[in-house]
Amino acid sequence: MMTESSTPPIEPEITAALLQRYDRPGPRYTSYPPANVWRSDFQETPLREALERASASTGPLSLYVHIPFCETRCAYCGCNVIVSRKPGVEDKYLDYVEKELDILAGYVGHRPLAQLHWGGGTPTFLAPQQIERMFEAIRSRFAFVDGAEIALETDPRVTTDEQLELLRRLGFNRVSMGVQDFDPAVQEAIGRYQTEEQTRRSLERCRRMGFQGVNVDLIYGLPAQSVEKWDRTLAVINELRPDRLAVYSYAHLPAKLHHQRRIDENALPSQDTKLALLVLTRKRLIEGGYRAIGMDHFALPDDELTRAMDNRRLRRNFMGYAVMPGDGMIAAGVSSISDIGGVYAQNTKKLSTYYEALDAGRLPIHAGHVLTDDDQVRRWVIHEVMCNFAVDYAEFEGKWGRSFPEYFTVEQADLQALAEDGFIRQDGERLIVLPVGRVFVRNIAMVFDACLRRRAGELTYSRTV
Repeated sequence: MMTESSTPPIEPEITAALLQRYDRPGPRYTSYPPANVWRSDFQETPLREALERASASTGPLSLYVHIPFCETRCAYCGCNVIVSRKPGVEDKYLDYVEKELDILAGYVGHRPLAQLHWGGGTPTFLAPQQIERMFEAIRSRFAFVDGAEIALETDPRVTTDEQLELLRRLGFNRVSMGVQDFDPAVQEAIGRYQTEEQTRRSLERCRRMGFQGVNVDLIYGLPAQSVEKWDRTLAVINELRPDRLAVYSYAHLPAKLHHQRRIDENALPSQDTKLALLVLTRKRLIEGGYRAIGMDHFALPDDELTRAMDNRRLRRNFMGYAVMPGDGMIAAGVSSISDIGGVYAQNTKKLSTYYEALDAGRLPIHAGHVLTDDDQVRRWVIHEVMCNFAVDYAEFEGKWGRSFPEYFTVEQADLQALAEDGFIRQDGERLIVLPVGRVFVRNIAMVFDACLRRRAGELTYSRTV
């Protein structure tokens, strides 16, 4: 079923003037409020109270497990990564993840999982016996709903056939693999050497083994990228034809991420070039038969994500865009984030602190936020904009008991400006994100961000384009 929220097959014209005007710092809205406004002295009590409330339900949940280990750290990386070759470090870490799972399952272990995701780091850093141990630790504490999405991130450079065969046998059905860029000069600049053949072989193995979906990650805005060379990477991707793509804008934040200081800032593409890379990405992938999903994903027309977007069932959480996430998300491992019962809670990023808390029987929380009623309303609207490109006013009123135009009176001037630029249309019944507005969907979401309005200029974000 095609709806007005569906991405059209023809890419809208994106003028340089619009790109320049709207390319500004802004949140990615993995959460609302964004993580940089959460309290850094957050304690475990609000999360335990949220888990207690969640224990009254029997609906499915999502579970994220963070495996932080990598053999090397890529210069562009923005993830919480631990580079270690110390023997036994993984087994000790899994011991403590199991302790955390025990606490979580004590509250919600009766609720099945609709979605499981292992992120990193590199989850396939784990040896086969460690992979099986971790999965059995989850399966012994939680059941899965029929058709659950069971996914993990892989690195084609280190993932073996033995690991993939084991993962498939255990029940994993989706794989996401990092590529970033095939150009050797770019790989040299970011410290990630991965041949086209390694990627091709890994993708073909996943298909042969019966994984239902394969996702590839790309990044534009990396050092040494040019429009001509990026076009070659996109041509290879269209040939390989993964089921889904996530195409991220590189965020250069060396003051916060010190390892990014290894990148030569003089080699970064100019802003004009970066904008041209984005326009080319959308053009080539849509010409290749992909549909644009949300702000940075692409999927084949018959993919579940595409069908979910067409039917306004697309969802998004800390694991990305999803078709069947659970009613709330719990998380285990360093830096992982739970989102349940109106509470965000992020684990500590340090192994020593993580171990210390669990040894004391505490959840290893270091940052978080308890959502207010207004937060909940704005999160819902931002979610609808980011996922389904529309907000239905009757649905809004039925859910929140308020009129959409009245609740967002202050925002109407900014919405009118977006309408004049062709980003949205309001027809009295819905706010509809128009084709050109989908390229700038973060900017549209920013209009509803009360935190950004209150603290303009105080917070650091990546650029929206």
